[in-house]
Amino acid sequence: MKIERIEVFGVAIPLFEPRTVSYTRHAVQRSAIVRIRTDDGTVGLGNVDPFPGYSAHSVDETIEALTARIGPLVMGHDPRDLNALIDRLDSKIGGFLDAQAAIEMACIDLAARASNMPVHRYLGGALRPAFRLNGWIGMVSPQEAAVQAAGWKERNFRSLKIKAGSGVEADVERIKAVRETVGSDFGLRVDANSAYSTDDAIALSRRIAPLSIELLEQPVHEDDLEGMARVRKEGGGVPVMADESVRDGRSIIDILKADAADLVKVKVMKQGGIVRTRQVLAICEAAGIRCVIGHGFGLAINTAAEVSVAAVTRNIVDGLECVGALNVSDDIVEKTLRSQGGQIDLPDGPGFGLSLDMTKIQKYRFN
Repeated sequence: MKIERIEVFGVAIPLFEPRTVSYTRHAVQRSAIVRIRTDDGTVGLGNVDPFPGYSAHSVDETIEALTARIGPLVMGHDPRDLNALIDRLDSKIGGFLDAQAAIEMACIDLAARASNMPVHRYLGGALRPAFRLNGWIGMVSPQEAAVQAAGWKERNFRSLKIKAGSGVEADVERIKAVRETVGSDFGLRVDANSAYSTDDAIALSRRIAPLSIELLEQPVHEDDLEGMARVRKEGGGVPVMADESVRDGRSIIDILKADAADLVKVKVMKQGGIVRTRQVLAICEAAGIRCVIGHGFGLAINTAAEVSVAAVTRNIVDGLECVGALNVSDDIVEKTLRSQGGQIDLPDGPGFGLSLDMTKIQKYRFN
């Protein structure tokens, strides 16, 4: 089995409503889609969604890397030989982890399809049949946050992430409004996306501690592990989760040595693919660290990859954050994942169980 064709599509799909985080506001999701085909006709799909201010490279740079650099390197390669493929990409280009993730995702999808099984079984078998999803609220007014929170609760979600970074007082008011709306038995997470100085992060953490917050995500800059450790120790007991600080296995060891986090956040896209993500998760499991997986700006293929990884991992926190497919007004697959009442089922096989809708690809394509 050899890769004989690689197609790369850039798509821009409007969100239901604009999203605001600490470093950007966007109304359209721009994503890269990869479809690989082997000499026997088997197809595999990959999808990454590089995000301005977060990802190392833009969507356009990712697409260029896929078409001009990575594609030629993997042409003729057996997609089932993942270790050799990853080593080849590392030795020839390094970096461009989003682009590497898209190719590796497609190879795993293809290999599972060829074996006539879903990806989660190909990875060793699911430990649970379904997951809860975690809702998402941007940096909006307290009044709007309360309206959105009520909407998530009405849809039977049991936890929410609230974006922070608009100033301690404004953040506290937003979080209070959500807590008052959803009640005491509803899980709340707060994500600052590296927005705060250590002192301000500590102040925020202390102010929200009485609101029973599940975790405070990346309160300070990704390289400031000492600051993260201070927020843990001086922030009133709110657990701290590392996200932007997490890159690879080495970064996890650095975080652990610095006592900088209670939890770790992973994304298949950011870590460079399913193989690398599972390596990070294994290190965390060995250290007794629980992990959250997912992000709020992915399409169905990326979501299927993260749900599949979650299914085969013991230390994943329920309330997955791969909810991007709920935020976009459309998608590029013929039949999307089953999601209802705040719960998402495991993808049906073979592979991710998804097929491209080429009419949608052409409707939203920009490259």
